[in-house]
Amino acid sequence: MNSFTIGDIENLTNIKAHTLRIWEQRYGICSGKRKDSNHRYYDGDDLKQILRVAWLYHNGFKISHIACLTPEEIREKALSTKGDDGGYASHINQMLEASIDFDTETFNKVLENAFKSFGVENCVLEVVFPFLNKLGLFWLTGHVIPAQEHFASAIITQKLLRAIDEIPTAEGGKTNRNVVLFTPVGEHHEIPLLFMQYLLRKNRVPHVYLGADIKLEVLDYYCRHQPASQLYFHIITNLTRLDINEYLQKLSDHFSNKEIFCSGVSLNAVDNPPGNVRILRKSEELRQFANWPIG
Repeated sequence: MNSFTIGDIENLTNIKAHTLRIWEQRYGICSGKRKDSNHRYYDGDDLKQILRVAWLYHNGFKISHIACLTPEEIREKALSTKGDDGGYASHINQMLEASIDFDTETFNKVLENAFKSFGVENCVLEVVFPFLNKLGLFWLTGHVIPAQEHFASAIITQKLLRAIDEIPTAEGGKTNRNVVLFTPVGEHHEIPLLFMQYLLRKNRVPHVYLGADIKLEVLDYYCRHQPASQLYFHIITNLTRLDINEYLQKLSDHFSNKEIFCSGVSLNAVDNPPGNVRILRKSEELRQFANWPIG
């Protein structure tokens, strides 16, 4: 059974723990459950309901009004309220609920609607990535088992692969630009890498997708036998044995004649990357990288 602390709920809903306690005392909502030790905890059903309450509250509904609604009425209002962001957060919350329950049908339906409503790029940047960040918070705090992360990632991966396949392959021709896509050893998250492949294919940039968990020897072999002007990798978990700064320096030294581009939260602490390494820190930088003239 999933079990969440009030601190987890605060982080996931942006509602202060003090406020949640007041709501519980004054309105009898968001109350959670009590252990024999009297410590408060919340299960998966509690979390789903609080996500809906928080969504309505953040979109202008008074908590006194929400407290008068039945759970079903709260659910219906949450589903029908798009919010100021055009519906991004609503889709994220629905995907979180479906992930908690392993609800494949609902998850597919919500994700498909997001792809159609926002387009692939905006859907990935504004829905998928924030969703994965929240799901990652569950996982890091031990409140979502890996199966739930794999459940969601597998469906998202299928959608991205389909979107990539729907883009016609670029015609062959002379070019000075060839991008190699990979993740380092220990990094198994492929969704950001697939997104970059989508962007490159959309912009007709020649590239090869080596995949996740790639050893330096494999990367070196490819670069010695095939044309490659740029390397791109994305790293989230940083489970490589090397410190991230050491890894960047090793790549820079080994592939001194290549331009190396990288992105991901594990790079946030890197202030001074080697000269031929550039960190793409913003979504617009990802788009710009994928849209450079082929030349």
